[in-house]
Amino acid sequence: MEQLLAGLRAAGEPTRLRLLTLCAHAELTVTELTQILRQSQPRVSRHLKLLVEAGLLNRFREGQWAFYRISSGPHGPLLAKAIVDLIPENDPVYLRDQERLEEIKEARADAAASYFRENAPRWDQIRSMYVAEAEVEACIRDLLGSGDISDLLDIGTGTGRILEVMALDIGNGVGIDLSHEMLAVARVNLGTPGLEHCQVRHGDMYELPFDDASQDAVVFHQVLHYAEDPASAIAEASRVLRPKGRLVVVDFAPHTQHILIEDHAHHRLGLSDEEVSTWCEFAGLRSEMTNSLKGDPLTVNVWLASHTTSTSSDTRTAPDSVTAAS
Repeated sequence: MEQLLAGLRAAGEPTRLRLLTLCAHAELTVTELTQILRQSQPRVSRHLKLLVEAGLLNRFREGQWAFYRISSGPHGPLLAKAIVDLIPENDPVYLRDQERLEEIKEARADAAASYFRENAPRWDQIRSMYVAEAEVEACIRDLLGSGDISDLLDIGTGTGRILEVMALDIGNGVGIDLSHEMLAVARVNLGTPGLEHCQVRHGDMYELPFDDASQDAVVFHQVLHYAEDPASAIAEASRVLRPKGRLVVVDFAPHTQHILIEDHAHHRLGLSDEEVSTWCEFAGLRSEMTNSLKGDPLTVNVWLASHTTSTSSDTRTAPDSVTAAS
């Protein structure tokens, strides 16, 4: 009862109600919110602080920026959404705020398009070496889409594409990435209707910002060939998986394309079945199957592993990563 009253009190002020409504449609920085509301940064920050304290908004630090979005806690989202849904869509203040929000989204899209123009040639070079991404995505959906997934974590999310692919099959999706540029692209891609339950965060795959046993599924999509220590990354993914949770690893089979190391910063020439199985076993995961998608010259493997009922991985020594490229 007290939390409900605190939330109602926090939302019961014109500026805070506008902030709550905006953050229900997108995750935004203080700077972006001041541009929309045409109010000072200290004033907006003060109102945001009250909304966070009331549990209606979440605040996430990313480099020099802090992003705000509707709460993902146990009670905040229900109350916040109920309040936002009561606002008439023809309200003039609401319409003006939404118009300015669209301007913010367009500026983000322009920045994302510029980043893609600069990097598209090298990405296209890699894509031309293996099967179409649509085949890979269909395989991931076949492996995960048949289960009950309340929470999905995409590690190394890049453009957020896996969250888009899995959106209809999950309750909530979070993607993490170390690249601020890629997170900016992902926010644009996830800013469309129907993807409000998906979000991205700045994070390290070796130190995930999630509680133990908090995820139903974890995906590494073309990530581990960049990793210095894939075994530790998989062990950390296992930590956040719930009992019977599932891990999907998508990566190249062993190959000899040294250009990917020389020009594209890959750390290893693909992953072998034996390596992935060993890393999973160490992490308390049981390898279920491997699907191989043949390409020329690269083959993409999709590994599925499930969480066992117990694990003693914290008492064992991590296996050596013997195939890192030198």
